[in-house]
Amino acid sequence: MSKQLIQDCVRSSLEGYLRDLQGTEPDSMYDMLVSVVERPLLEIVMQHADHNQSRAAQWLGLNRNTLRKKLLEHKLVE
Repeated sequence: MSKQLIQDCVRSSLEGYLRDLQGTEPDSMYDMLVSVVERPLLEIVMQHADHNQSRAAQWLGLNRNTLRKKLLEHKLVE
């Protein structure tokens, strides 16, 4: 899957989200989008990294402590 295809999926989903609001003004779209994209990203990367946080952090370009914080925020680790 190319970056362009992912971008197109996000664009299409956002268009649908705004259309579904039927003229109601959206609120905190940035935080909402980051949250809904970040969780599956973390889930998939952790799965493919065999739950090795150091490896996953490297793949994501994050500090391992930052990754741990995000995993805790999304309740993906205890």
